[in-house]
Amino acid sequence: MTDKTKTITVNRKARHDYHIIETYEAGIVLRGTEVKSLRDGKANLRDSFAQVIDGELYLVDAHISAYSHGNYANHEPTRRRKLLMHRREIDKITGRLIERGLTLVALRMYFKRGKAKVELGLARGKKTHDKRESIKKRIVDRETERAVARLAKS
Repeated sequence: MTDKTKTITVNRKARHDYHIIETYEAGIVLRGTEVKSLRDGKANLRDSFAQVIDGELYLVDAHISAYSHGNYANHEPTRRRKLLMHRREIDKITGRLIERGLTLVALRMYFKRGKAKVELGLARGKKTHDKRESIKKRIVDRETERAVARLAKS
């Protein structure tokens, strides 16, 4: 993340539930009140994913709250939003999604040079035992860091 990006929201559960194989960046087609809600940080990516429909990429189940100062023209919070990527990238992703067990998960949403972007991860679902191993590994790494910090302190 460079100094030109401002993170709006992160899907923490995605990295817990999936093995992320590859990541992509896509622009999002938004309405005016959606942009204002995003600037307020009112978004949630939990359970959201991207889907290829008729050769175009869409973000499904991403929740962007209705703008608090909006009027009758306010947006629907969980509407399907079109994602902007080059045709070659969409074709490459489509080919990978045909593989068994792969999905395209929304990892994070952010502003980059004033434009709303979403980071997508090509992912394979983890099994329960894989999730347990990840938790154990995280605990061991944390304890190791603490021990190293204690030794450096003394």
